[in-house]
Amino acid sequence: MAEVIAQLEERVASQKKELEYARLKIQVLEERLRLQRIQKYGPSSEKLSNLQLELLEQEPGVSREEVVAEGERKTAPPVTGKEKRKHPGRQTLPADLPRVQRVIACTPEQCVCGNCGAETTVIGYEVSEVLDVEPARYFVQVTKREKRACKACPEQGVTAATLPIRIIDKSLVSDGVIINTVVNKYCDHSPLYRQSVALLRDAGIDISRATMCGWVMTIGEMLMPVAGSMRSQLLAGTYIQADETPVDVQTHDGSGTNHQAYLWQYGTPGGMTVFDFRMSRKREGPLNFLGNFEGILQTDGYAAYDRVGGPKMVHASCWSHARRYFVDAVKLNKQDGASIRAVELINKLFAIDAQARNEKMDHAARHDLRHQKAPPLLVEIHAHILEMNKTLLPKSAAGQACRYTLAIWKKLIHFLDHPQLELSNNLAENSMRPIALGRGNWIHIGSEYAGSRVAAILSVIESCRRLKIPVREYLADILPGLANAPLHRIAELTPAAWAAKTSAMRLV
Repeated sequence: MAEVIAQLEERVASQKKELEYARLKIQVLEERLRLQRIQKYGPSSEKLSNLQLELLEQEPGVSREEVVAEGERKTAPPVTGKEKRKHPGRQTLPADLPRVQRVIACTPEQCVCGNCGAETTVIGYEVSEVLDVEPARYFVQVTKREKRACKACPEQGVTAATLPIRIIDKSLVSDGVIINTVVNKYCDHSPLYRQSVALLRDAGIDISRATMCGWVMTIGEMLMPVAGSMRSQLLAGTYIQADETPVDVQTHDGSGTNHQAYLWQYGTPGGMTVFDFRMSRKREGPLNFLGNFEGILQTDGYAAYDRVGGPKMVHASCWSHARRYFVDAVKLNKQDGASIRAVELINKLFAIDAQARNEKMDHAARHDLRHQKAPPLLVEIHAHILEMNKTLLPKSAAGQACRYTLAIWKKLIHFLDHPQLELSNNLAENSMRPIALGRGNWIHIGSEYAGSRVAAILSVIESCRRLKIPVREYLADILPGLANAPLHRIAELTPAAWAAKTSAMRLV
């Protein structure tokens, strides 16, 4: 009898294990299905329940606007009088914008006193300001070079004023139009065919996309030495944040398909950033770019960044990436208390740096604050993730979050030893956003040959954005004559060097 009972208990225990495994398996499949639906309907669908997403699947032709409306309808709480936020007031227009005054005179009836009939006197003005715009005005720039000759000495011949150096000699358009084309494409994400159409519409000039592409490639080739100098300056520093993003490259083999290449971005917080074009995502990219760099390299957990740089290089990881995995787990399962707790603990870690920013601490003061507050918090985070990992399927969203964080844990805590190290490399990711926006407009890079030239343009434009440099003014200053500039002068033409020189000139 006892033997029968033992067998039954063993069978029940076995069935419980099978049921628990089946429950976890169903959870993983539900997470995958929810993730596919979120990717299909966009970020706004994260707010929707599984039942709402299932109903959307049954409705043909659901638009993104409908998904947003459904999410807001379901989740937006009623706003009471006490909860209404105070209006911040009318925004002040920038003081550095030029002002064009328009005076509105009173009517004749207002210029006469209604009591005695005498003429009234202007005692002041009611002043209001609005932002206005003057559409782009195309015009033909006529350059007349003075020619001189001596009437008494005809043998001396004729001399003419020197023609200013141009970006592209004998071009039909000015430097301003060429620079505007590059900025429109890589700052405002306007593809060349669209700019060609706009030029025909607004100025009546038919300039083909191929001609504009030639301008862009010329600018890219001219900027390649500048990007090379920026790379040298970056590698001479002590801290680099890196990331990569895919970009399609047009193939010319008749297959009609694009090749997926990559733009690798390397930059330093508050400084320049350099893009490196590669036809693949292999370790060869960072290995060649970084060379023997021996400072701090901060990246996500991608394995291609391992075993690169010099022997003394410190490889740090990004807390934002670790946090994002747990956030994704919560998006898929809003009842996942363990993942919610992990996000809360990591948020407390970021709150330490937020306090340092609010109090305008330097790196040394922030380092002291981190050592006061971070160590016990890191112990709690690590213990919590270890405990979570014991009960999760490896392929579940929460399981993947745990495995990812534990695998790079030693790289995550390097910030305790290096005061300048940020908790995340979000700045590197932010530099990728313009490329992601551009991909949706200009679709692909024309060829492998064009890739390095596009990377040089992006390096300069993104560095100008980071350093708050007016990109049109910078390009207009350095591009004319750049192709013939001696190599020893190139370092003086990088965005950082130009900004320092310009700032010094303004102080004089």
